Formats: sequence, C-alpha cells, structure tokens
Amino acid sequence: MRPELSDYTHLSAGKVREIYEVDRDTLLMLATDRISAFDYSLTPEIPDKGRILTATSTLFFDLLERELGLPNHLAGPVTDERIPEEVLGRAHVVKRLEMIPFECVARGYLTGSGKKEYDATGRICGVMLPAGLVEASRLSEPIFTPATKAEQGEHDENVSFSYVASKLGEELAMKLKETTLAVYSAAAAYALSRGIILADTKLEFGLDAEGNLVLADEVLTPDSSRYWPADSYEPGKVQPSFDKQYVRNWLTGPKANWSPAGGTEPPELPGAVVEATRDRYIEAYERLSGEKFCTWPGANA
Repeated sequence: MRPELSDYTHLSAGKVREIYEVDRDTLLMLATDRISAFDYSLTPEIPDKGRILTATSTLFFDLLERELGLPNHLAGPVTDERIPEEVLGRAHVVKRLEMIPFECVARGYLTGSGKKEYDATGRICGVMLPAGLVEASRLSEPIFTPATKAEQGEHDENVSFSYVASKLGEELAMKLKETTLAVYSAAAAYALSRGIILADTKLEFGLDAEGNLVLADEVLTPDSSRYWPADSYEPGKVQPSFDKQYVRNWLTGPKANWSPAGGTEPPELPGAVVEATRDRYIEAYERLSGEKFCTWPGANA
C-alpha cells in the first residue's frame, strides 16, 4: 500500500520542484509540470514535464554512476514503494545531504549569460577566453563557471573559481570543478552520439555524512542544460533548442514583446507555445534515451 502525499511533511517549494520529508534520512523530491524563465514562474504548466525531467535525470544518474563511478542522491528507483501513486513517475526518494551553496556550471559553447559576460569583459567567471568568439562558438575546452544559488525570484550570480575556493576551501572547490567537467565531458560525448550537442549544463552537489561528494537535485535535463540539434549547428546565430530557451525566446520576441527588465509579470503562454515546448522536451528525452516517452506512471523508470 503506497502512502498518500499528505502523509509526508512538505518542506519547501522551488520554481519546479517540491521537497517532502519521508524520514530522518530520506526526502521525496517531486518534479512538477511548472516552468520558469527569467526567474518568473510561468502559466500555464507544461503537461508531462515533471515526468520527462524525472525520466531524464534517472537516465543520466545511472549513466554517470556506471561511467564515472559518481555517487548520486537516489535512495530508490522511480517505482519505489515510498512514492505516492499520485506522483508516481515524477518523483524520486533521495538521501538527505548537506547541499553545497553553489551552482556548478560547465560550458562547452558560448551562449546565454556567458556570452553576455564575454562580450562585456572577454571572460566568463574570471576565465579568459580568446577574442573574436561569436554566439554558439565552441570553446577549445569546457570551462567551469560556478554561480551562487539565489533565492526564488532572485538572480544567480556568476562567480570565479577563486571565490568558491575562498568559501569552501581549495580542495573541495577543485573537486567540484574536476567532477563538473568530467560530468560534462561524459554527457556531451553521449549526447553527441545521439545527434545532440550539450552546450552547457548546471549541476548541484551535496556532501553525505562521511563527507563524500554526491551528485544531487536534477541532472542533464532540458531545464538544467542547453541541448541543440547537431545536424543544424552553425556558429554565429542562436541555435534551435530542445530546452526552455524556446520559451525564453518567445517571451522576449515580437509576439509577446515582454522584457524581464520591465518589472511586469510575464504574459501567459499560448497553447501553441505550451504544446511546442512539451514536444521539444519529449524529443530531447527520446533522442537521449532511444526510447519512446510514455505518459503513464513509472513507464520510463
């Protein structure tokens, strides 16, 4: 007999995920269908998005554990009996960790906030880059560009490696950098074998009771990563994407004519944008996994 969601204590709600207490050692991490952009929660939700994120994270947690021996926070499968029926397929039971207060970002291509910082300074997070790079340029090697974890509604702030080291110590900071770049390299090679470019990705880590570094939260989903089709890649222009960049582009494009700096709430997403976004998330999962996405609970466990 599975528990009800109401049997668990609700601890927190983020832009997309909600956290419940299972017991003293484990939590229930629930991926909702909510979508956010520019630090705003948008309406309406994207149908099946929570299942897609959960299935994608499961795929990569398993792959990275096999290929890199990297421990993760999963405390059971997607079909774990501690997961309530009502959220089956979009939740994980996970281990409690001491979370590290930085987003660990790896970039292999120049785009997004990294491109803006490069245009202004020639650097990203203190890393000097060659002159003359353009939108979507491939970097000569992936770079580690950490950021602070902002509260909901606030902006993450890019910081240098030396800043992370000053807060966490050189040894842990170096381990975060090396592990983040190893994850990016393994995932980028895997994605490219499936016809997809992994432009960048954001990871979160925690420490277990023994002080071991553990991969946590979500991993390599279309929410936390930029995925581009490899067959249409062309530097110098914004790439079509399998992630929520499509929503960002619509919000700031001529149809919505909205600016995140304007101080107004973003407009409601039209049905066509919701459907197209869902299609992109599903296509990303299907290309990466080689499986058809199924909407019933636990189908892609």
